[in-house]
Amino acid sequence: MLTSDQEYMNLALELGLQAAREGDIPVGALVVDPCGEIIGRGRNRRRVEHDPTAHAEVVALRDAAQNLGAWNLSGCSLYVTLEPCPMCAGALVQARVSRLVYGCTDPKAGACGTLYDLTRDTRLFHRLQVVSGVMERECRALLQDFFQVRREKKRTFGWLPDGRNN
Repeated sequence: MLTSDQEYMNLALELGLQAAREGDIPVGALVVDPCGEIIGRGRNRRRVEHDPTAHAEVVALRDAAQNLGAWNLSGCSLYVTLEPCPMCAGALVQARVSRLVYGCTDPKAGACGTLYDLTRDTRLFHRLQVVSGVMERECRALLQDFFQVRREKKRTFGWLPDGRNN
């Protein structure tokens, strides 16, 4: 059993690397129960599954709920390499996750303190404890390296090798 936020974030980074190898944005996520057991794993799978909702957090929440046999994840923590977007932050609230730990902020879509703060909004029925900046440098580097490679491929070919121009 792992015991520190950094140990869990290292595993989330490994999941992010797997997403990158599959051609998706390298974000990884884990759900950890109150005893420290990993009960859900996810990585971005939008391209693989052709599913706009297949963000790492949603995939990890689905996995955890299936493993528990329950949708309510009270007492659980979610570790993710990138600050969740509004959809994922809403899913964390809906799942009643107790604690969110993320690596780097998302200045374009962050909904846990950067652009919005859905996870701590007092108007909602549930709020989460949020810890940011865990292994921030490593999480940011993974994303920056991924997008640098994509930009280089786009410059070389004039399009992306997967046939998409995004």
